[in-house]
Amino acid sequence: MGGPGWCADRFALRVGGCVVAGLLVLAGCSAGGGGARDGASASPAGSPSAGSGAASAPVPGTTGASGVPLVPELDEAKQPKDAAGARALLERISVEPEAFGPGVLRSSPFESAPDRWPVLDQGCVWQTSGLPEDVLATATRHFHLPAGGGRGRVLLTTTVTVHRDRAESGWETAHAMEEVLRCPHQVLRDGEEINNLLGASFYLGEQLNGWTEDAFNEFGEYLSETDGGPYRYVWYQAQFGPVTVAVAGKGAAGFTKQEIDALAVQGTSRLLLQAKLALAKGGV
Repeated sequence: MGGPGWCADRFALRVGGCVVAGLLVLAGCSAGGGGARDGASASPAGSPSAGSGAASAPVPGTTGASGVPLVPELDEAKQPKDAAGARALLERISVEPEAFGPGVLRSSPFESAPDRWPVLDQGCVWQTSGLPEDVLATATRHFHLPAGGGRGRVLLTTTVTVHRDRAESGWETAHAMEEVLRCPHQVLRDGEEINNLLGASFYLGEQLNGWTEDAFNEFGEYLSETDGGPYRYVWYQAQFGPVTVAVAGKGAAGFTKQEIDALAVQGTSRLLLQAKLALAKGGV
């Protein structure tokens, strides 16, 4: 699923004093903030905004502030060969609440069943099934920013999936785009839906994508019988080698679109950074 449109004001959000450029948290920011299918700025009460001096999108192959390539070379020897190796890799990439910033907590249940896979049926209703053959392992975690100060509860979800190879992780992004085109209205579960979905996908070097092999984002409106709405809904997804990482954000009363977007960007940035550290040549 996805996030906001690929436009300049979405690629120079200031979060807790750090510039978030696209899906990359520049060095010096990722360690203090974090990332979040949801997320928040370093200070939930502060609304991130586009800076007047927007950072330019990086050129593929260039380096960030740390001197590390924004899309480093994949070390194929580090790719998991079986489910056990993939599960170990998931533990290195997945994040805890602090990755999103202050105030974000684990939800209950915290982790979805690791042997289940989401499937959008012909009626545009989400179901679950067993893992597809190309997926070695997947992990979905749930977080929230509690209601308070006159504002509602923001829901955040992170998903990390390890495929057998880069081609199969690329197909996951293609399927995500197809789902938006086929089902601009989707039922997540009884009493919860997303509407008016739009999506966009860009390979490395296309438009403003200079940080991930394949980027996908989706945005729309979230409605819940419990939490109300419509509120901002975003989904950011990125790819490095056989791994896809994604964050969903479900907005709430009192939160701007920019705040929800910044949370999702921050979360995806942290996840993608950790995937690169785990799988890149010279990574740790």
